Amino acid sequence: MKLKKTSIRDVAEAAGVSLATVSNVFSGKKRVKESSERRVREAADRLGYHVDRAASQLRSGTNTTIAVLVPNIDDTFFSTIVSEIERLAINKGYDVLVASTHGLAEVEASRISALMSWRPAGLIVVPTTGVLPDIFRSSIANLPIVLVDRTDPKTNEFDTVTIDNRKIGYSTGAYVRAKGHRHLLLVASDLSYPPIASRLEGFLEAFSAADDKVEVVELGDEHRNGHQEVVNQLQENPSITAVFALNYMTTLDSLSAFSELELVVGQDISFVAFDDDLWMSARLTGLTAVRQPVKEIASTAWTRLIERIENSETKIPIQSKVLTAEIIERKSVIDINSRAAGFKETKPAYYNSEVIGSKRI
Repeated sequence: MKLKKTSIRDVAEAAGVSLATVSNVFSGKKRVKESSERRVREAADRLGYHVDRAASQLRSGTNTTIAVLVPNIDDTFFSTIVSEIERLAINKGYDVLVASTHGLAEVEASRISALMSWRPAGLIVVPTTGVLPDIFRSSIANLPIVLVDRTDPKTNEFDTVTIDNRKIGYSTGAYVRAKGHRHLLLVASDLSYPPIASRLEGFLEAFSAADDKVEVVELGDEHRNGHQEVVNQLQENPSITAVFALNYMTTLDSLSAFSELELVVGQDISFVAFDDDLWMSARLTGLTAVRQPVKEIASTAWTRLIERIENSETKIPIQSKVLTAEIIERKSVIDINSRAAGFKETKPAYYNSEVIGSKRI
């Protein structure tokens, strides 16, 4: 038997107040006596009543809900973007709906359809792959949309916010090469994703001398057996002296592989991580890492989306914002040149109470 949905009238009768009072309690349009508000909320909780915000917004003609879609909440990069957008939304009086695709392209369209059922005022989307599903060009084509990260900044369809992936890839390659490394392993998730492909291209451009050798392993977005793939590469190529992980999840896979092989980062193997996080500097040997301006990425996307929402009658040109990442140098990359020149390493800084610092490149 189908259960009857609790209505606002049911809540009013249970609380012994008028329909207008219940409406004012949940909309906040007019002040309600504290005793009346308490009875309304208790009745709503008892009856399992929830406000139909989509219908309410449709009736009022106002919409204060933003939808955010990311590939994976487990990834610190994506979760930080979501957290920052939620903070900005609170300050602006907006609600935020969040969904993830778990890196599955076939799930992306259904997640967007589910979010659209809430009739959001706009969407901020990190595409699952570099190819947008048809739904972006059909039923939601007129909705304000900002694409972040996994997108081509040269697109002329939607506003985009990315970093200069090719440039940071080149800078990392030049940095590692300057330390004397000539045989490297690049650990990628999926090379079909525009940012990952661009990071690889930039790195290879810097690492293109005759004596340079680069191995590339592609783990996929789910990373089910990621660390083992890295283990295999290191075992098959014992002359590899450094590893560069091209995103946060491949950073974790690489560290797991080093642990299994009992390789000490900064002594047995050099390593550059991607997406700097607090724990990377809290290690005994801090990790040199590429730091993306995550909060700036989120705030730029938010500002652009709100501008489109609040100026819906104005034709605003498509804008692609490309931000800059930086290398944070710590102790995880060995200077082979110094070692080859007979450099004698001193004891770690904690033996003489010095502080191991970080510096930007």
